[in-house]
Amino acid sequence: MKFLVLSDIHGNLENLEKLNPMAKEADGIIFAGDFTEFDNEKTGLPVLKALCKMNENIFAVRGNCDYPSLEEEFEGSDISCERQLVMHEGLAFAGSHGGSKFTGTTPNERTEEELQSDFNIITNEGAQEWDNLIVVMHNPPKNTDCDKIPGDIHVGSELSTKFIEEYKPLAVITGHIHESAAICKVGNSTVINPGAVAEGKYGWLTVNKKDGKWTVDSAELKTL
Repeated sequence: MKFLVLSDIHGNLENLEKLNPMAKEADGIIFAGDFTEFDNEKTGLPVLKALCKMNENIFAVRGNCDYPSLEEEFEGSDISCERQLVMHEGLAFAGSHGGSKFTGTTPNERTEEELQSDFNIITNEGAQEWDNLIVVMHNPPKNTDCDKIPGDIHVGSELSTKFIEEYKPLAVITGHIHESAAICKVGNSTVINPGAVAEGKYGWLTVNKKDGKWTVDSAELKTL
């Protein structure tokens, strides 16, 4: 299965529209949050509505720039994988919304413990390898290629890195740090920060089941 990987649209409907041909090719879309433009609350809902029309299979979370006013429409849109396991064609999607407390200037900042509590449905089952699990977390794991700001400073979540190391998901889709678009590994898990759609960036993730086990066939970063 081939998934279009998106994050950080930030109200940019023009770039989202340009992705429609790619969305038609995809078996699904994975969106790692931030429908809304910085400090412009009203831009979130039009993006949510546009995204929902692009593909029948969308697995999404909200970002740190998304306001509480978006929550009801988001939860009613049938694309959320926050705080739950969403099954699709043998894959399991689980998501965590918001960003870790950093600047204090965006509407959906949370503690690391709050971010990780979204995965209680997994952790309550006890440690195991989820070879069919795709994790969608707006806030990236710490000390990876996906969480660096200028100066090579890592600003991601330590608890998220520990979670990935322990539960070994097949793939992790993240965003938030626009300047840190990358594909890397935490253990055997493939981690993708596709970069911001607002800046014309996106990605692809292709997974398949071989000999009874899910594997990542390829992961790519692209620019419009």
